Amino acid sequence: MALPFIYSLRNIGVRRSSALFTAVGVAMTVAVFAGVISLRNGFEQLYKDRGRTDRVIYLRPGATSEGESGITLERCEILIKERPEVARNAAGQPLAAKESYLAVYMELVGGGTTNVPLRGVEPMSIELRADEVELVEGVWFQRGSNEVVVGRALTERMLNCRIGDTLPLNGTPFRVVGVIESDSAAGGEIWGDVERMKAALKRRFYQRVIADVVPGTDMKALAEELKNDARTPVAVYTEREYLARQTILSGNMLSVLATFLTVIMGIAAVLGSMNTMLASVSARTHEIGVLLAVGYRRTSIFLAFLLEAALIGLIGGVLGLLIALPFNGTETGLMNWNTFTDVSFAFTLTPKLAMDSFLLAFVLGLIGGTLPAIRAARLKPVDALRQL
Repeated sequence: MALPFIYSLRNIGVRRSSALFTAVGVAMTVAVFAGVISLRNGFEQLYKDRGRTDRVIYLRPGATSEGESGITLERCEILIKERPEVARNAAGQPLAAKESYLAVYMELVGGGTTNVPLRGVEPMSIELRADEVELVEGVWFQRGSNEVVVGRALTERMLNCRIGDTLPLNGTPFRVVGVIESDSAAGGEIWGDVERMKAALKRRFYQRVIADVVPGTDMKALAEELKNDARTPVAVYTEREYLARQTILSGNMLSVLATFLTVIMGIAAVLGSMNTMLASVSARTHEIGVLLAVGYRRTSIFLAFLLEAALIGLIGGVLGLLIALPFNGTETGLMNWNTFTDVSFAFTLTPKLAMDSFLLAFVLGLIGGTLPAIRAARLKPVDALRQL
């Protein structure tokens, strides 16, 4: 004979104060877990599963990011104008552009400084990204001018990043003329004319060449060919492969942090749940004896108490998600340890993360309730009935 579900639910209501206290402990664990993982999700969404497989990034041999790359003008021109894999538009222009990249310290609105990525681009750079970068305010910078456009996320976080502001870059004043928006990392960058950026930042080399390639290009063969090419030795990555590589260090760091905090706080939540359920068993010893005496099986007693603990865990899961939910969509910044630049993005609480959080709460409840449930099931009816 099995105990009805309402039995476990009723007991939570009767002991609602202690149950709520235990649920809050689970909620804190779930909130931390969901918060850190949503932070990681927001960061990785800028890179992972983005980019095209028919677009390539040329870097210096051995470089894994553009921040550590350097390509001469001569080699850039060869890659753009002479390489057979580079696609061309209807006008016969190569769909390729050379770009510069550098992280510089800038002042935060609330005080302090952080590294912000500056990107020097050509008109073709903007054409190549027409489907992912949108000008939402102002105008594009003029070629050859000391003008820049900034990512929308930076307008709220960094000083001198609103339209009309003057942004000093290595002593050279640049005027902010537009705001761009993108779901990619470009939404947290500052763009300007590549030649003016190089001159102001005193950069001798370009950092990369980006290009669309003709359909059917064998990327592996291309990478092997250019690895030791006599004229233009470069490392070649598809855009998707390159962007995925930019999440390795910071993404792993956030995953480790989430695991560490969840384990530490989870242990405390389990101990709290166990203590609450043990107290519940002690207070209901006589009741358990009556249930056993009238024919309820020990398995039913065990499952009833385990279900009660699991329900408390799920209540904690709901509370934890309610704590974490207001952070969803909140914009923040994080150091990308692959490029050593500050990246602007938003917390992203996905449906999968919500389900994982519920599962975590359920498991914590089960673990905390297992020992008390075993204790309840092992009580002897005669001994239990003597307790008043």
